[in-house]
Amino acid sequence: MQQKELRIALVCYGGVSLAVYMHGVTKELWKALQASRAHTGDERAVEGSAAVYRKLLERLETEGNLRLRVLADIVAGASAGGINSVFLAQAIHSGQSLEPLTDLWLQNADVDVLLDPEAKSWSRAAKFWTKPLVGYLLHRPDNAVSETVAPETRSEVREKVSRLVRSRWFEPPFGGIGFSRLLHGALAAMAETPVGPPLLPPGHPLDLFVTATDFKGHLETLRLHSPAVVLESEHRLTFSFHARAQAEGTPLAAIPELVMAARASASFPGAFPPLQIKEIDRLVSEAEESWPTRDAFLARIMPEHARRGELDCVALIDGSVLVNAPFADARAALRDRPATREVDRRFVYIDPTPDRLGAEMRRDDSLPSFFPVIFGSLSAIPREQPIRDNLEALQERSQETASLREIVRALRPEIEDAVDKLFGGTFFLDRPTSKRLAAWRAKAQTAALEQAGFAYHGYAQVKFSGVITTMARMVVESAPELDLHSPEPVRERLIAELAAGGLDRGEALRDARSPAMITFFRNHDIAFRIRRLRLLARRLTQEWDGEQGVTEQHRDAARVAIYEALTLYLEREPSSALGPEFPALAARFFEDPHAVIDHMATARQLMETDTAVDERLAEALAAMPQALRRRVLLAYLGFPFYDTVTLPLLRGEGLNEFDPVLVDRISPEDCEGITREGTQQFLRGTEFFNFGAFFSRTYRENDYLWGRLHGAERMMDLIASTLPPEKAMSSGELLAFKRQAFLAILDEEAPRLTADADLVPRIRKGILNADGVPDWIRERWRG
Repeated sequence: MQQKELRIALVCYGGVSLAVYMHGVTKELWKALQASRAHTGDERAVEGSAAVYRKLLERLETEGNLRLRVLADIVAGASAGGINSVFLAQAIHSGQSLEPLTDLWLQNADVDVLLDPEAKSWSRAAKFWTKPLVGYLLHRPDNAVSETVAPETRSEVREKVSRLVRSRWFEPPFGGIGFSRLLHGALAAMAETPVGPPLLPPGHPLDLFVTATDFKGHLETLRLHSPAVVLESEHRLTFSFHARAQAEGTPLAAIPELVMAARASASFPGAFPPLQIKEIDRLVSEAEESWPTRDAFLARIMPEHARRGELDCVALIDGSVLVNAPFADARAALRDRPATREVDRRFVYIDPTPDRLGAEMRRDDSLPSFFPVIFGSLSAIPREQPIRDNLEALQERSQETASLREIVRALRPEIEDAVDKLFGGTFFLDRPTSKRLAAWRAKAQTAALEQAGFAYHGYAQVKFSGVITTMARMVVESAPELDLHSPEPVRERLIAELAAGGLDRGEALRDARSPAMITFFRNHDIAFRIRRLRLLARRLTQEWDGEQGVTEQHRDAARVAIYEALTLYLEREPSSALGPEFPALAARFFEDPHAVIDHMATARQLMETDTAVDERLAEALAAMPQALRRRVLLAYLGFPFYDTVTLPLLRGEGLNEFDPVLVDRISPEDCEGITREGTQQFLRGTEFFNFGAFFSRTYRENDYLWGRLHGAERMMDLIASTLPPEKAMSSGELLAFKRQAFLAILDEEAPRLTADADLVPRIRKGILNADGVPDWIRERWRG
């Protein structure tokens, strides 16, 4: 059985009240993750659309010979999309329910609830003189309500707009602390729900990025040629959270930290006041909670403010002002993702309104007037810039990866021939032992470096630089009190210390047999070992199919052994593996750098780990058929030859996920499983300048439901697309699964969505009477 992980990096745009639609989409992703967890061993039952996802995963396994695990391990969001990102990440990491967020959006995302009590008019007579003005503005020909709001909801919207206009002027109408209380209440309610295991494998990392805008800015240090150092004002700010899956119920972070990220990111200019830290402190005090990680969290998120003692002066506003589509942070998180089986990496972004202006406006040949130009330049245009640059960066990375795979494939005959000549064809018949593996590996390593010729020195320099850079980064991360703007000073000091000990990078690295170089790499080059085992795993999964006498069971047993060996190295890779005493040593690095170097070698024990890995691999090799054993040994012993070529091309970074990154969009325009009508036929949050859903629960229920339906359709597409082309599902079969999910969603939501009594029956009728649906599918639904 082929095993694969569909890994999703989710990006949630800002979109004002369209966040309700995006919540419906993210809820379906959450349901799919629950189904995947159940499919891969959890005994908990799943219901509704999650049960349909599980059926689809079972179908992939029984007929597609693919055992698929669906993960979402990177989540990024801006503005109201930041709220959805925070809650989804918390649900993924903790195993808590996402239902309290649904209640927050449907019940509380309303202007009457969000309106600050101090901003409300104290009586109906307040600002009586505004009533004629408001009446004229809301009923005159071509007014905003008449042009952008559906007839059946105009009365409700006009009433709420009237109350909004008669609230306080020249100050944000919505309350900051009230908004924070709502977010806190929903997160606290999540913590009270029944929990299950995390929606990630044990120890798998989860990264959450939520953008905000530092209104006043903070100074960042830039290093130039002349002058050497300058200070520049920076307004971008990202709340980042990183954790590894633990026991069920373990939160991603303290609730005040999650509230702060969500509240800051969604502080729409003019609607909400900027967030200051004292608001979160007040919230913690009201809830009678403790926040022991407060100072450490603020110092990590806002190091410059903390260092200058300016935390109380910070004012944070909407993250979408500068970064509405936070792809960059999500891309950066790819570098350190562990991969224990074949990975199908997808970047998925939710865009409720891909064509915000529309063809009609683009065909308008009139000159834009004064105020639209000003407001558009200040708000709309920056928020709605396309993500082309981000997608091109992902495409470039994927092309580099594909090119490297082609290089490795082209090199294979020559490298396998070199290994054959080095050991002789009969050695593959020998029973491998851990000692033989170690000796063979050392012999192949030396031969590869010697045969590389003048290219060896460049390879050794790249390898050395990569190890040193990683060591320096770990020192800086473990000792924030060093107050360094970059790891470069630590890196330079490490190089000088090693040179004083006999490892001069200009001399020792030229000699493939240099004892100092060999010892250094044996003690510290964990990345080389990980790259070697990942190559074996990829070859087993993707290339050695159809080998005579080799069954899928043989390949699967070999994969299990390789990933078990890989885990031994992965456990020693992060800073936490260096033990609790390492931060104190790192803080004294410039006083005693040698102590840090020695401690890293002692704590990791890489050479002892090599012995344990050799024993595990030798046992696995002995159990393999001869043909498979020969393939594995050719790749394992040939890896130094591959590495001397590919590592310099990768600029020394290496890749854990060695496969191309694909990008998928979720929007109403991509979903035709129910109807082929356009976006405006689905969403009501687009009305009243994207604030529409905040004025009507009917609108919120509509958008939330369509979000779930569209999310289900696109999640089915994503899951089915992991099959190889020769085993792809037919469109009719996939459509049957989608419509099962649609009906399950309607059954689940019917008791809750009652503001429009015709909403669920109308959509259900459209599903059951959809044009172009084969009779056998329709009969299956009715059955």
